[in-house]
Amino acid sequence: MESAAWDMVWWLVIISLFVLSMAGLMYPVIPSILLIWAGFAIYQFAVAPVLPTSFWVVMAVFTLLVFVADYVSNLYFVRKYGGSKVSQWAAVGGLIVGPFLMGPVGLIVAPFLAVTLVELTRQQDPGQAVRVAVGTLLGFVSSTLFKLVVQLIMIGWFLWLVLV
Repeated sequence: MESAAWDMVWWLVIISLFVLSMAGLMYPVIPSILLIWAGFAIYQFAVAPVLPTSFWVVMAVFTLLVFVADYVSNLYFVRKYGGSKVSQWAAVGGLIVGPFLMGPVGLIVAPFLAVTLVELTRQQDPGQAVRVAVGTLLGFVSSTLFKLVVQLIMIGWFLWLVLV
């Protein structure tokens, strides 16, 4: 295959990885940030080695920010609303299993139900159990929105560097 044909193939792979990374916002089992990095690496090593060191450093900082923000946001909201460590794990389980059982609606319903049930089994009153579940949802939504913004910035900067 000619070089231009290979470049097109690589671009299709890169774009597919970026699209899949956005799907990872709805399906947390998909490693969004790693897919974005894979797209960057494919471009750097298969298309054109033009991404400067400063790009890689900033992308590493963004990646760290996403991981920290995800953890801190969920921890903050679960604690703020009186949730336990077990509730945090129930929320994570609901986030992973929910979309597969209920589609995108499962992202909200499954963690909410899982946390509510966990808190009820801890002998919380139903109102408190629901408050903790709402806090879990607020943590998920805030971290997802943050990840969306950061991922769009990462992809946007990459495209700006290589296309402009």
